[in-house]
Amino acid sequence: MTESQTEKASIPRQTLPGVFLRFLRFGLLAWGGPVAQIAMIKQELVDQEKWITPTRFNRVLAVYQVLPGPEAHELCVYFGMISRGRVGAVLAGLGFMLPGFILMFALSWFYATFGIDSPLFGALFYGFQPAAAALIVRAVHRIGGHALSNRWLWLAAILAGLLQWLEVHFMITLCVGGAVYYLIQGQFQKPGEDAHLSVVVPIAFMTASTIVAATPLLTLFGYGLRSGLLTFGGAYTVIPFLQHDAVVVGGWMTNQQFLDGLALSSILPAPLIIFATFVGYLGGGPLGALVLTVGIFLPAFAFTLIGHSFFEKLVEQKNIHAFLDGITASVVGLIAATTIGFLQTTLIDIRTFMIFLAALIVLFRWKSSFAVAVVMLGAGAAGLLISSLS
Repeated sequence: MTESQTEKASIPRQTLPGVFLRFLRFGLLAWGGPVAQIAMIKQELVDQEKWITPTRFNRVLAVYQVLPGPEAHELCVYFGMISRGRVGAVLAGLGFMLPGFILMFALSWFYATFGIDSPLFGALFYGFQPAAAALIVRAVHRIGGHALSNRWLWLAAILAGLLQWLEVHFMITLCVGGAVYYLIQGQFQKPGEDAHLSVVVPIAFMTASTIVAATPLLTLFGYGLRSGLLTFGGAYTVIPFLQHDAVVVGGWMTNQQFLDGLALSSILPAPLIIFATFVGYLGGGPLGALVLTVGIFLPAFAFTLIGHSFFEKLVEQKNIHAFLDGITASVVGLIAATTIGFLQTTLIDIRTFMIFLAALIVLFRWKSSFAVAVVMLGAGAAGLLISSLS
């Protein structure tokens, strides 16, 4: 019996409702960000129930870490797939994302309906916004520490930040960054037969999603789909793309409102990328929230449903690594440039600067999976305290 046959034989028989409810429970407990979410899934399905071997789990996780999309959500889709096929994959993915989506949808409705005009909510978001800016600064450092491994990648990040400042469209920046680093790496290694195809496939995916839609809802869906295809290295990498579409191009929200959505998603049991629901709600109401969320999560479903084995082979090619590394480095530069804009609109006085600084220190020094939620709640409490003393 082969390894894959042995692993299939060890997967407990699951009913379709059972698959949905199991991953719905995972979604209800999805606190602490992707590391904590992945650890929770691994502990139950790999360590305790032994659906697959730890070695195979590590290999699958490595594939999803290279592909765009929230890794924890993609792992749920994968486990649903090996349990009950494509229907199981859809149910598992929906179950995991549903609690966060419902909570963010409700918060988005409340925010859009009542706003933050009341002193209570104004005080909360006064503290939330600088803390959310600190989250992004920490993300730039974390992602950059892994992505910028040589001087050429540093150069790609700096160039991307400069192009962002010059208002060059980010799709041009990403394609240039990926292609240039691919060509630089190509000087030192001979491309394989499928190398050029490997580079063309991601470009084709991204370019197809930039087609101008005929209606506002389809436009929101296109924004979400493109963002979902560009989330290399974690949910924070989607920030500059959604910010560009919602704040710069669409103009349906401000930088401060964008940070409010990011702050709200940070305290929910959900992948951080669920803040896209908030962006969509402010852009197109309830249907806008739905279509933007569908668009941004669609790639996370599609990679497994359409051809996990194909992508597993694709990411083994060193040439595609170079292209993706160049894109990731460019994304770091884009986030850094976007963060400067956030800081300019958020750090409006000494008190917001102190909240930002305190949040940044805690995020850098405290490694707990609950650090983000605690920082956000603490910042909100600080905003309330400052308001009460004013």
